[in-house]
Amino acid sequence: MHKFMRAIGFSKLDRREEQKLITDIIMNASRRSYTSNGEETILAEFCEDFAQDMGISVCGEFDAEDKFTYDYFYPYLRGTCVSSHEDVSVERHAAKESYAGVCDDIKVGVSLIFYLQNIIPYVKAQHMNILPIKGTSLTLSGLSISGNIILPIGKNEKEKQKIQRASRNRNQLIDAARRGDEDAIESLTLEDMDTYTSISRKIQTEDVFSLVDTYFMPYGVECDQYSVMGEIIDISLRTNRITKEEIYVMRLNCNDLQFDVCINKMDLYGEPQVGRRFKGIIWMQGYINYPN
Repeated sequence: MHKFMRAIGFSKLDRREEQKLITDIIMNASRRSYTSNGEETILAEFCEDFAQDMGISVCGEFDAEDKFTYDYFYPYLRGTCVSSHEDVSVERHAAKESYAGVCDDIKVGVSLIFYLQNIIPYVKAQHMNILPIKGTSLTLSGLSISGNIILPIGKNEKEKQKIQRASRNRNQLIDAARRGDEDAIESLTLEDMDTYTSISRKIQTEDVFSLVDTYFMPYGVECDQYSVMGEIIDISLRTNRITKEEIYVMRLNCNDLQFDVCINKMDLYGEPQVGRRFKGIIWMQGYINYPN
């Protein structure tokens, strides 16, 4: 069974119940998408929500005799905000007709790799030879099966504005450095050295989470999983209509990148509130918003 099924409220699903659920989604899906992949088959995706903006997607293909063959399924959370306006490149996974997206957003500091949710529009655009499409945006979301709530770092309004200015200046320097500006590269190097020296001194007497406000870094060997800590800027509690399990959905601000994360209430340690921080491991998904 998929590891992240419990993130959308299916923590006690066995193999027999899983197969019954997949069959039900194929027969009664609320959203269906189809496209030709250029061969004699038609790719199909069946989606069913079990709570607001979260559910299961079943993917497979129809052959020339109109017979559907189930390939794989995955749980999803649809994000509600635009996370990035940077260009996205997409690559197919080797084992199956699923795709990974890559976004080089300067706010994150690493190449952001995510599991692509809307594969049908991408395959359709690929088959029509209209890639790359300019003017797209990216909506990110994450599923988590383990997390903690951490108290925020106390900051007054003046300190918040100072941090925002520093972040904007750093992003401008990174953008210039990516274009080959040697002065920007030197400034970033000196800034990183100063930061390292400052943290090395403070860590002797202070806790690391009072020094590091948010972070975003790769986790494990799977390239679309990340260890994150971000400020909670919105939160809602939703209920899986089948299992009645409760799921927290939080919008996080992490390194100035905003995205939604869902986690089963029983897997979250602490009481989430706006202004507090979420720390955990997430499986990152993304939805490319193509222009009309």
